[in-house]
Amino acid sequence: MKTEGRNAVNELLKTDVKIEKLLVENSLRDAESRAIVAKAKEKGVRIQFADKAGLDRECQNRKHQGFIAYTPDYRYADEDELLSDAEQKDGFYVVLDGITDPHNLGSIIRVCECAGVDGLLFADRRSAGVTETVMRVSEGAANHLKIARTGNVNDLLDDFKNRGYWVTGAELGGENIYGVDFSGKCVLVVGGEDTGIRRLTQEKCDRLAEIPMYGKVNSLNASVACGVAVFEAMRRRRGF
Repeated sequence: MKTEGRNAVNELLKTDVKIEKLLVENSLRDAESRAIVAKAKEKGVRIQFADKAGLDRECQNRKHQGFIAYTPDYRYADEDELLSDAEQKDGFYVVLDGITDPHNLGSIIRVCECAGVDGLLFADRRSAGVTETVMRVSEGAANHLKIARTGNVNDLLDDFKNRGYWVTGAELGGENIYGVDFSGKCVLVVGGEDTGIRRLTQEKCDRLAEIPMYGKVNSLNASVACGVAVFEAMRRRRGF
């Protein structure tokens, strides 16, 4: 897997992920670039320098900013271990129901990591997975957030509920999200780009909550809606 861009590579270097090679544009002289190279050398990463054209050939959209890191395929967290950890604390988890756009997934991962979410879970079928595109859009946040896949979202929600979690679905027609109590053990479900949360999954939720709309368009992009809901939940959990 390739991780592209200086921010994403810099975040990658803060983790224990094995970096097989770091490709660096040889014309970079700024302090930030030198610091990234120094950090890579300190970790024993094999560094290869090349001209911009060489990096462009390795990067489809040419947005590498002079850095491309090569790593093994992304390693997901273990679902059972994540649930076991959740049982021991009043955690806040996000479950995705049918997010298929890798750009939306990357943005959601970045939102969840920045907000301090304890973990993100989604189905291993009919859902986007962590790819190079997702890694780039998340700006490396995928390397800091616990992300797990599950065989069945509805069974997963039952597992959370059996551990004392209250499940809220972000869906039109629910109660105003700004009045929802997000304290204690909480799971937030976010639906797919076109379909929202599926009917059977809605029935697994303890409540539905919607973000009130005041314009003429009645819905937000999935990743934007997730960002609003997650930060509102974390604001209330922290007592702000």
